[in-house]
Amino acid sequence: MPLPGKQREHHPSISFEFFPPKTEKGFTKLKERIKNDFVPLKPSYVSITYGAGGGTRDLTKQTLLAIKKETGLPVVSHLTCVGNVRDEIRTILEDYRSAGIHNVLALRGDPPKGSPPVLPNPDGFAYAADLVRFIKEYDSSFNVGVAGFPEGHPATPNRLVEMDHLKEKVDAGADYICTQLFFDNNDFFDFKERCLLSGITVPVIAGIMPVVSRNNLQRMAELSPGTRFPAGLLKSVSRARSDEQVEQIGIHWAAQQVMELLAADTAGVHFYTLNQSRATREIYRSLGIDDSEQL
Repeated sequence: MPLPGKQREHHPSISFEFFPPKTEKGFTKLKERIKNDFVPLKPSYVSITYGAGGGTRDLTKQTLLAIKKETGLPVVSHLTCVGNVRDEIRTILEDYRSAGIHNVLALRGDPPKGSPPVLPNPDGFAYAADLVRFIKEYDSSFNVGVAGFPEGHPATPNRLVEMDHLKEKVDAGADYICTQLFFDNNDFFDFKERCLLSGITVPVIAGIMPVVSRNNLQRMAELSPGTRFPAGLLKSVSRARSDEQVEQIGIHWAAQQVMELLAADTAGVHFYTLNQSRATREIYRSLGIDDSEQL
C-alpha cells in the first residue's frame, strides 16, 4: 500500500502530526494526550517532526519509539538532509527497522533560525531526492513520503522548476506526497493537476492546520512567508472579539476545507496539531467517519 499505516477500506487516510517535547513533563503530557484524545480516533498514522537543523533528532526518535510501543499506532518519522550524514541516517534506519517502523518522511530540512544556509555535507545529502534514494537503496520496504508545496516552494520561485524537483523525488522512490499547510483548496487542486501534468501519479495527502488564535496566525505568517491567507478568512478573524472566537472561525474554515477535499476524493488529510487536540478533534467529528470502524 503506497500510504503509511493502516487504511480504512472506504475512507481516506487521516493522520496527525506532533513535535517532540523538550522536557520530561512535556513528553509525558504529549503521550497522555495522544492516548486519550487521538488513539480513539483510530488514525491511519501519526508523524513526529524534526527540528530545524536536525536539532531534535534524538527527541524525535525517542518520542516515535515511545508512541509506537505504548499506543500501537502506526508512526512516521521525519528525516532531514540538514544535520545528518549517511552513517547517521543508516543507524537511525537500523533502529527503526529493529523496532518494526518502516515509515519515514524525507525532507531537505532547514537550518536553525538565524543561521546561514547550510552547505551540503560531502558525506550527507544535498537534496531530499538524494535522501529518498538512499533510504530505498538501504531497504526498499521502507515507505517514504516527501513534501509538496501547493502555494509554491519558498526556495524555488520558478513553478516549473519546482515540479521538476518534485518529480525527481518521486522518481527516486517516494511513495506519496504530503503537502504543506494551505487555506485555499484551489491551490491544492491546482497542485494535483500540475502533478499529473508532470507525470506524478503517487497519492497526494493534503496538509491542514486550523487557525486557533491571532498569535497563531502571525506565527504561521512568520514561519511560512509565502502562505496565502484568503481575504474571507482574514475578514472573519478581524471581526472576532476574542481568541476563543478566532479558534471557532479557524475550526469552521478548516472543517469546510476538509469536507470539500474529501468530496473530491483526496487520498488523505494530514492535520498539523501543534501538539493540541481540541481544534483537530472538532474538525474530525465533522468528517462523518465512524470511529468504531476497525482498521
